[in-house]
Amino acid sequence: MACRISELVIDAADPERLAAFWSEVLGYVEIEREDDGSIAIGPPGAGFGGPQPVLVIGPTSEPRAGKLRLHIDVSATDRDQEAELARLLALGAEPADVGQSGTESWHVLADPEGNEFCLLRSRVRPL
Repeated sequence: MACRISELVIDAADPERLAAFWSEVLGYVEIEREDDGSIAIGPPGAGFGGPQPVLVIGPTSEPRAGKLRLHIDVSATDRDQEAELARLLALGAEPADVGQSGTESWHVLADPEGNEFCLLRSRVRPL
């Protein structure tokens, strides 16, 4: 393998709020803050270069235009899909409609800034 994803960068109107949301969703912790207001979050004890990518959430004042061309899929590690859906909704995720039929095995959600992501049915082993 020549490369692997080490970071995903997300622009946000409110990096604090989005970093807090994704930290709760993924079990991540704050790794670093930059002078420009960017916040890096990642797995506890691993950080950059670990087995999972770090999320860097940076400030922007530009409005989002249209549907995202890339989105995140998540899978529960310790509960079934419906229990995880309830947890994500309690954290501030909202159901999102991107044209799905309603028969999909996944749930389409939006984070507090409206970025779509999917909760897949399959459970994965925690790292």
